[in-house]
Amino acid sequence: MKTKKMSKRDRVQRSLLMAARVISLVFTPFYLPVVGLIALFLFSYLRLYPIQLKLLVLSIVYFFTALLPTLLIFLYRRYQGWNLMELGHKERRMVPYAISILCYFCCVYLMNSIHIPHFMGSIVGCALVIQIVCAIINVWWKISTHTAAIGGFAGALCMFSLYFGFNPVWWLCLMLILAGILGTSRMILRQHSLSQVVGGFVVGLVCAILGIYNF
Repeated sequence: MKTKKMSKRDRVQRSLLMAARVISLVFTPFYLPVVGLIALFLFSYLRLYPIQLKLLVLSIVYFFTALLPTLLIFLYRRYQGWNLMELGHKERRMVPYAISILCYFCCVYLMNSIHIPHFMGSIVGCALVIQIVCAIINVWWKISTHTAAIGGFAGALCMFSLYFGFNPVWWLCLMLILAGILGTSRMILRQHSLSQVVGGFVVGLVCAILGIYNF
């Protein structure tokens, strides 16, 4: 009877770990700019822009902020012979940070060069600021970029609701629920503590609010 109870507990633990890994992969920080732009296209006057322009912007942003950094970090990880958990060590995160910051900077530069509308560029600009701030903090303290990203989305949602006059309450509730689920998954995977998860969310929230205000 005791053996059966232990095996059942093991299955639950494996299921929790698998769910936590899936959640961490689905809500990767690199998708923040793309999701932010989609929300902007839905809730602001930017929905009036031609579909061709929207697809062009989404393609550029997806390539530089999601596809390219993910590929480069994957190649770097394979070169080092590390798995995802090993890459999560604080001292090993600086090169991935540098890769993502460079990719985000190239995206902002390209969008400015081809005169993409201001508010579209501000999404990527805020994501770049969040990456830079997290990289600086990481020198002394490991912070969660996953919750920083979703905190950044929540901050951007608040600011754009003021600019464009829509009610963000239900969306903010959804963001808080997702942030709780994501933060819990990072703790289950033992990648972060509670303070690192909460700290990441606060950093992302503040950076997005100040970033969009100044952009």
